[in-house]
Amino acid sequence: MSSLRFALLGAGFWARYQLSAWKEIVGAECIAIGDPDRDKAEYLAHLHQIPHVFTSLEELLTVTTPDFVDIVTPPKTHKDLVLLCASRGIPAICQKPMAETLSDAEQMVQTCESAGVPFLIHENWRWQRPLRTAGELLQQGAIGKPFRARLTFSCSFPVFDNQPFLRELPQFILTDIGSHVLDAARFLFGEAQSVYCQTRKVNPTIRGEDVATVMMPMGNNGEVTVTCEMSYASRTEYERFPQTYLFVEGDGGSLEVCSDYIIKVTDRSGTWQEPHTTVYRCPPPRYAWADPQYDLVQASMVPCLQNLWNHLSDIAPAETTGRDNLETVRLIFAAYASAATGKVVANPTL
Repeated sequence: MSSLRFALLGAGFWARYQLSAWKEIVGAECIAIGDPDRDKAEYLAHLHQIPHVFTSLEELLTVTTPDFVDIVTPPKTHKDLVLLCASRGIPAICQKPMAETLSDAEQMVQTCESAGVPFLIHENWRWQRPLRTAGELLQQGAIGKPFRARLTFSCSFPVFDNQPFLRELPQFILTDIGSHVLDAARFLFGEAQSVYCQTRKVNPTIRGEDVATVMMPMGNNGEVTVTCEMSYASRTEYERFPQTYLFVEGDGGSLEVCSDYIIKVTDRSGTWQEPHTTVYRCPPPRYAWADPQYDLVQASMVPCLQNLWNHLSDIAPAETTGRDNLETVRLIFAAYASAATGKVVANPTL
């Protein structure tokens, strides 16, 4: 097994879990942490016994020689950091959303490709065990050919408590959760042929939208009508955070990802009065370092990082390269364009 040394940029709320997830990957070694707030960086380095701390990427790359850089910083910093890595020939992994604008994301991908530098996106949602299992069942034809689906992430979790910067984003839920949910839709059903979106701001104390509904015909011929529902303003009988619910209808039955990591597959072997349903339970792995409120999400970081590490180690290609994730970014901004105009946006990934 080869070994790769990396530098982590960012020492905020999520970085502590990112480092813990990396420790689950055999052959990955963090050698430096960079953050403009030196105290935060030194605190995180002390917790994880990281030898070097820096306040800028330029200084970090002058003193150390990481095999890659993992960027866990706010979106407004992503472009400059990725372009600097590309200029030094250093592969970069970047958190979602890739960039604040579509043109920035396109520039980041093109620059890295022109420089021959690997550029990967840490997109862990598709690696959640219930969604991963659902994808495998759909590929196996458990419900025949899908024709309609709904992905739902609707909750009232106080996300702004741990990540207060989200409160100030002029574009919130589509960039934050939409990056995940739209990518999961692509993973499950293919590319979107058009996008129609409506957004709402329910919470009066935030700048951006906290509710979005996106409808897309997906697949080569738009054969699956997919609706993605996202909300941090939904008060439900049972709090759903952090699960994404899924309901898929096919010509051979239906598949549902329910609460408590339950998957139900109903086929056509029964009758309409007495349907035949197979039930699976797909809980996430439990890690001592994970926050119990985020365990499903944080557990999915481990297979995501393994997939990215395999790419950088020339073992197997990553699923979420910069080029692939650019299609998710295009969907996000097509959704914003649709919401602003009230019109369908055709060919959003062209």
